Amino acid sequence: MSTNRLQRINELLRREIGEALFQIMHEADFDLSAVTVTHVITSRNLRRARVLVSIRDHVPERDRMLALLERHRGEIQSRINRDLTIKYTPRLAFELDHSIEQGDHVLGLLADLEQEAEQPPDGERRVPGKPAGP
Repeated sequence: MSTNRLQRINELLRREIGEALFQIMHEADFDLSAVTVTHVITSRNLRRARVLVSIRDHVPERDRMLALLERHRGEIQSRINRDLTIKYTPRLAFELDHSIEQGDHVLGLLADLEQEAEQPPDGERRVPGKPAGP
């Protein structure tokens, strides 16, 4: 199977899984607004797919929320089977994706560095509209 076709299938599955989550996940203690399907990585034979999800905030509850997603895996797979026409419906495996958190952390560090660069050295006062320096 060509790489381009596999990428299209991955993107299609990512969108379908995201839509299915809104229709299936009705648990009272599950904050669906915190869950984002970031990537889907399907095997070349379309038998398995790793679904990478980001769960914003809710740090102590992430494992429980991931377990709830796994519990509803069969329903999500049946919805994919019903809505898509592909050779096989892959068996989904949900995994936590930390890339968005890591990106937020890096952006926070960059913002801190930028703020420090804008502050004048100790003891000097900066006059607005006037360039810094001697």
